[in-house]
Amino acid sequence: MPRTSRFLPLLLAVLAACAQGAPESAPSARPPNFVVFFADDLGWGDLGSYGAPVIRTPHLDRMAAEGQRWTNFYVTASVCSPSRAGLLTGRLGVRSGLYGDQARVLFPDYVGGIQDEEITIAEALRDLGYATGMFGKWHLGDGPEYVPTRHGFNYWFGIPYSNDMMSTLPGREERRAAFLDPKIEYWDVPLIRSERDEAGEIVTETLEQPADQTTITKRYAEEAVDFIRAHRDEPFFVYVPHSMPHVPLFRAPEFEGHSRAGLYGDVIEEIDWSVGRILDTLEEEGIAGNTLVFFSSDNGPWTAFRTQGGLAGPLREGKGMTWEGGMRVPGLFWWPGTIVPEAITNEMGSTSDLFATFLGLAGGAIPDDRPMDSLDLAPVLRGDGEGPREEVPFYRGSELYAYRVGKYKAHFITEGEYGLAGERTEHDPPLLYDLALDPGEQWDIAADRPGVLADVTSRALQHRAGVAVAPSEFDLRTGR
Repeated sequence: MPRTSRFLPLLLAVLAACAQGAPESAPSARPPNFVVFFADDLGWGDLGSYGAPVIRTPHLDRMAAEGQRWTNFYVTASVCSPSRAGLLTGRLGVRSGLYGDQARVLFPDYVGGIQDEEITIAEALRDLGYATGMFGKWHLGDGPEYVPTRHGFNYWFGIPYSNDMMSTLPGREERRAAFLDPKIEYWDVPLIRSERDEAGEIVTETLEQPADQTTITKRYAEEAVDFIRAHRDEPFFVYVPHSMPHVPLFRAPEFEGHSRAGLYGDVIEEIDWSVGRILDTLEEEGIAGNTLVFFSSDNGPWTAFRTQGGLAGPLREGKGMTWEGGMRVPGLFWWPGTIVPEAITNEMGSTSDLFATFLGLAGGAIPDDRPMDSLDLAPVLRGDGEGPREEVPFYRGSELYAYRVGKYKAHFITEGEYGLAGERTEHDPPLLYDLALDPGEQWDIAADRPGVLADVTSRALQHRAGVAVAPSEFDLRTGR
């Protein structure tokens, strides 16, 4: 038998094995897919990889172990609506009007919302040929002119605002008590499906009202899985902004008693399951190596609800505040074959940076006809460069409450949330903290570092001078 003939079966077997591994390991000719998970009110300390003592998050911990974990990652606001605006537009809410000084978030039937002139990351990616799907909470306006399918998404399945809105209970005390024993019928929130048909017309329908919130986390995941499978052969952007763990807390029956951390822990562990469901799907479809997955939260934990509100770990305070616990959040990136496993970065990043990062990786460019607050994090993700972000602003409504430069953060104004952590206080001189040594913001060093304080204050003033504050969309409170 000729020598080449004897080794031909072995050669063919090796080639077949290489071909099977190609979708996961070989570079793809098409641009990467993007999947974004955005939890609601999940704290910096609620994941195992960020130090949660009893909540089990194996799939998110896997993202951290196989990808990159950011320790200095921020949102653009400490409450729902302006934070979501910052992620989707790459701009601070004060620039777009997606903020409020009277109403801090949008409520059902408010007349305001995201305007047509804003460009979302979904719109920008769709223009580059991406299929775009959203599965979860919107909270940027509930009128027909504001639905996600008007702002870049081909398909949306979700709830238009927070899951505690549209209460059927008569008084404030009854509503608050209901959080301790939640029932579906207490909140008349709609579950909506909206999509663009082949002619480009938007078709929107209400599937349930009230939505069955015991199934909502699972259904978001399963709808996203179906979308990924349907679009596996083209680039896609999948946005999964979970309704949980915002109160009222609901979880599927199979997750009751799943966690040693009670109801809140059950909810987090179901969210972790949903992440695992989608990671598994990407691998099953052979596209994980060409998909960048990101996980974060829209703000810190709602500490007013104590054991139902999560933890900020070593950080100070939580949702609604400009202390670190309100705006520093988990930041996990997973991209097999591109991100070095078990990478931890202390670089600063923001959810607003997803816009420039994704557009750059997709072969596009951010808009040049408006001020943007988005920076490209790709060099850090690839491990071939330093992070571009040196500063982080901390807005509450239209006011700049704090500013970070490098490791130092100055507070010009501090204020609590819903009666927590103190009344509004203007500080002269400002407070100053070294976040590298004191992430819990316990020791004011302003008197010891006057030069540093002067530099941070000067940069904050320079930033503020470059921001034209748009009229608030949230404070247009007249109903339709």
